[in-house]
Amino acid sequence: MVTFCIVRDTILDMEHKAFTVRLDPNQAADLEATAAADGISIAEAIRQAVAERIEARRQDPEFQARIRSIIEQNQRVLERLAE
Repeated sequence: MVTFCIVRDTILDMEHKAFTVRLDPNQAADLEATAAADGISIAEAIRQAVAERIEARRQDPEFQARIRSIIEQNQRVLERLAE
């Protein structure tokens, strides 16, 4: 297992959140190779993959239905707590 730690660009940069991503050795090698071939950093390759995943989920009607259900459930709980 290979661990990549994506850290903030600067200590004072509060607009980015740091994550640790654990990949098996093959995934890590594939990520390194594809990032190098694209001329981008591993961190940028991960950011692009996350952005693509989020956009794909936004376009998925079943996912959107689950999100709406979660919003409705949370709204009921928050309203109850506010009483």
